[in-house]
Amino acid sequence: QVQLVESGGGLVQAGGSLNLSCAASGSVISINAMGWHRQAPGKQRELVADIRTGGRTNYADSVKGRFTISRDNAKNTVILQMNSLKPEDTAIYYCNVRTIANYNYWAQGTQVTVSS
Repeated sequence: QVQLVESGGGLVQAGGSLNLSCAASGSVISINAMGWHRQAPGKQRELVADIRTGGRTNYADSVKGRFTISRDNAKNTVILQMNSLKPEDTAIYYCNVRTIANYNYWAQGTQVTVSS
């Protein structure tokens, strides 16, 4: 079992920045990838970015150049730095980890709202 605790999120004006953080505990030795998904009202949940234990990153096209994901393996923490935020980034953001057995764990979600 892996437990996830998110922090960050909130309300920001367009063009602003926010950071999201997620700390994992429990069976962290089994974690392969850590990342973030988001779900806007009426839309499907989508990948925002993830990072593997070796450091390889993957970003949605819509956030490339604006968001940066980083990971502290010693602290089992993943951080999403979001810059140049747009109203269309408004969504609930979910921290996610995937184990080496391809099992997914999800945090409870945190709201990000970008006003125009």
